[in-house]
Amino acid sequence: MLFLYNILQLIFLPLLAPLLFIISLVTPKYRGRMVNRIGLGIKSRILPPVKGQTTIWLHALSVGEVTSAVPLAEGLRKKYSSARIVFTVSTRSGEIIARNLLTKTVDHILPSPLDILPVVMFFYSRIKPQIFILVETDFWPNFLLYLQYKKTPTVLVNGRVSAKSMSGYKRFPFFFRPMFDSFSCLLMQTESDKQNMNNLGINREKIMVPGNLKFDTQITEKSIIPLSLSKLLPGDTLVITAGSTHQGEEDMLFTAFKRLQISHPKITLVLAPRDLDRADQIRIVAKQHGLTTLLRSRNDETAADILLVDSIGELNFFYAMADIAFVGGSLVNEGGHNPVEPAIFGIPVLFGPYMQDFHEIAGSLVEEGGGEQVTDAADLEHALTLLMDSEDLRSQRGAAAKHYVNRQRGVVEKHLKIIQTLL
Repeated sequence: MLFLYNILQLIFLPLLAPLLFIISLVTPKYRGRMVNRIGLGIKSRILPPVKGQTTIWLHALSVGEVTSAVPLAEGLRKKYSSARIVFTVSTRSGEIIARNLLTKTVDHILPSPLDILPVVMFFYSRIKPQIFILVETDFWPNFLLYLQYKKTPTVLVNGRVSAKSMSGYKRFPFFFRPMFDSFSCLLMQTESDKQNMNNLGINREKIMVPGNLKFDTQITEKSIIPLSLSKLLPGDTLVITAGSTHQGEEDMLFTAFKRLQISHPKITLVLAPRDLDRADQIRIVAKQHGLTTLLRSRNDETAADILLVDSIGELNFFYAMADIAFVGGSLVNEGGHNPVEPAIFGIPVLFGPYMQDFHEIAGSLVEEGGGEQVTDAADLEHALTLLMDSEDLRSQRGAAAKHYVNRQRGVVEKHLKIIQTLL
């Protein structure tokens, strides 16, 4: 498989190189990174390890994976204070978040290598890791199988297998099974993720379920929320934060919100779309509903019905300031997003029927009384009405959500114990 993969690269890369170069110039998330991702300039950005020094290589795909990695990176730094920790990120937005959150924790933050064998070999020669830790996803054959060839222990942490991904893995087992088998250890989020790996025929002894790293995310206290953000929300308003929304959901959210304004005029909707490039499109939809919007990027304190978060890495702050949360990707069939993120802050969490990617966590939150699943705009309006009408109900459900999260904490320590056996 690896031989064929590299032969195909040799055939097609020369033909595709001009197109890839143009894409890297015109696409913001790739612009200015491709040069580094093929290794140019990397020597000047990373020093070789001190003799005898342990090097830990952590890798994350983008924003979500970087935020998942933060508790583990902090745990690794605390446990291995003299180690050299190198953090690579695939996307531009992910690297921005990594620099905001991890500059004081890790030694180097770099763009990740493209999966071209000479490039992978060059990055490996500069980093020289004693262990490689991949956060959640971003599986590449040259990358993983070269680490296996070099006998470097590799660990998948916060592993998650969505229904969509599982379908692809089963369709091309000859391609994916060797990559998963190359891991020394696969640390999955849930039992269903573990079962999916078992179904692929991966060695059962490699697969463990220490839990979701986001359970150990440090709680953002309201006292440390930047003043520039808190000023964007009126002081006498009830705040609903809808995070990671997808196309089609905003229309339903705005329908419910417009109707709620009749009985609850002092409410504000904070909306953070998954794709920031959709901000202008979302503003048009809001206008069609007769709603005014304020862009976070403008930092304007003018009052509006909706605060549209068109910035990177600030969703947790807005969850911390919210009275109620809605988790997107769930009213449309996108598999949902992680409901742990708002639950950490002790607020009621709502989500739609499409939570396949986080169904165990979503189900547990509902059972504990901290979460509620809604089916459509009318159901969402009803659920929000009940919560807005009763401060006691909000407090009760928020406390249940936080209690659920607190009972799951300690995930990082479980990971560290397993990683220690491989170093």
